[in-house]
This record gives sequence, structure tokens and C-alpha cells, in this order.
Amino acid sequence: MHYGFNIAPKNLLHQMIAVRRQYPAFSADIQRQILYIKGSLQPTPRSDSYEVKIVYHFKRRPVVSVVKPQLVRNFNGDALPHVYPGNTLCLYQPKYYEFRGEHLISETIIPWTSLWLYYYEAWHITGDWLGGGEHVAVKK
Repeated sequence: MHYGFNIAPKNLLHQMIAVRRQYPAFSADIQRQILYIKGSLQPTPRSDSYEVKIVYHFKRRPVVSVVKPQLVRNFNGDALPHVYPGNTLCLYQPKYYEFRGEHLISETIIPWTSLWLYYYEAWHITGDWLGGGEHVAVKK
């Protein structure tokens, strides 16, 4: 029997609770079976603070974007490294299953985002992406 309540898959509730516990300054809410997370990350004490947004549809890749400040090219004018179209962050290689639905976003995606931002700042200084990794080829 359905009473009109918007009931999210159990996994989304676990994800939301874990984010709220580990990152109490972040907002985490479920709407129409999608988890929306917003918060600020500062990779190092000398770093800028970045407002990030994570959108997670159950059983899909979390989509991570930097809301403020806007991500920009480095001093060489190089395009942003390790991003998907729309400048959403490329944090891991999906074919290696580094993130799966049973993994907590609070223990994977959020720390990986902070690390990505650290390497983004280093890229602005050095002109080299020091974070390693393998960027996913996007089909056009």
C-alpha cells in the first residue's frame, strides 16, 4: 500500500545519514529518490574554500561540481584536467569499480573531491596535474 510518501531506497538514507554525521556543516537531503549534498571543502589550511555540490541518483555515478569559486584554466591557459562536460569532476575510473553503491559518499566521494581540489590548486602553481589517474574518455 502506498500513502503518497516519497520513500527513497534504503541506500540513499544510509548515505544521507553518513554525510550528516561525518560532515555536519554539509546539507544532505533526498528529493524524488535523488540525494543532494552541498558543503564547503578547504583542502589545506592555506587553500581557498570551495562550495561543492554532489547529486547522487541511486545506482549511478555521483555527479560532483564546484559551485564557488568557478573553476578556471591555469596560467598556461590549459583546459581543466580530469573533468567531464560541464566541469563536473572526474574523481575515479568507473571501470575499476572504485565507487559502488555500497560505498559511503562520506568516506569516498567527499574526501576524493577535497583531494581533487588540492591537485587543482597545485596544477595552477606548476602547470602539471600531479594527481595521477586516468581520465575517462567521454563519448560525443
